[in-house]
Amino acid sequence: MTSICHVHTLGLVPYQEAWDLQNQLATEVRTGARPPSLLLLEHPHTYTFGRSGDARNLLWDGINLLEKGVDVHWVDRGGDVTYHGPGQLVGYPLLPLGKPGLRDDPESGHIPQADYVGYLRQLERMLISTLANFGVLGKQQPGMTGVWIQPDEADEQVGDSQLTESPPKKIASIGVKVDAHGISRHGFSLNVNPDMSYWEGIIACGLDGFTETSLALALSSPPAMESVIDNLIASFGEEFNYHMQREQL
Repeated sequence: MTSICHVHTLGLVPYQEAWDLQNQLATEVRTGARPPSLLLLEHPHTYTFGRSGDARNLLWDGINLLEKGVDVHWVDRGGDVTYHGPGQLVGYPLLPLGKPGLRDDPESGHIPQADYVGYLRQLERMLISTLANFGVLGKQQPGMTGVWIQPDEADEQVGDSQLTESPPKKIASIGVKVDAHGISRHGFSLNVNPDMSYWEGIIACGLDGFTETSLALALSSPPAMESVIDNLIASFGEEFNYHMQREQL
């Protein structure tokens, strides 16, 4: 039997407000007061540092941050620093993944034995499926978390007839937390049509030498945010075996 997952599309929400809401709803999911839930929203300009965060990866000083209107938060997800802002779709799944060592029914669609790494891979596959609906080929990178795309054109080496691929560019980031009760928090961000100049203020995810991209840069005509939301909801339901039900909070 397919479980229900409530989807709440919230528009532009300040980061701290969304973080507080996650904690509130995660408690309700844990107690059974609400079903598994997915929050979809955008944030004002924000840098967040996860548990592996390194302050040296913040390149802008306080004056730059003030001029650019960027808030900075240190949070309890995994990973280093990332950017959130208008034009980027952020998703916070609040799912009961189970506690470490517990065996779930393999037919239930839930993660067996609280496989948190497997959960990250599922989020990546869900995002790759969403991109495919717009004709964009996303892929996983060995040893890394997130979703990447390959630039269309290859760079020709000077004095060599061989063609070498340009480095992949990151289009979606993932950073999660699973609490002591096995409920997930935080999640993923997909660059739809954000202001890419804000990545100049950080070394995103602590990965020097890699660049970010977006659907707007990958396509001749960027899709509307609502279209991306619709496709992502469908992909999420397929990947996690949920019946996705839109609800208002």
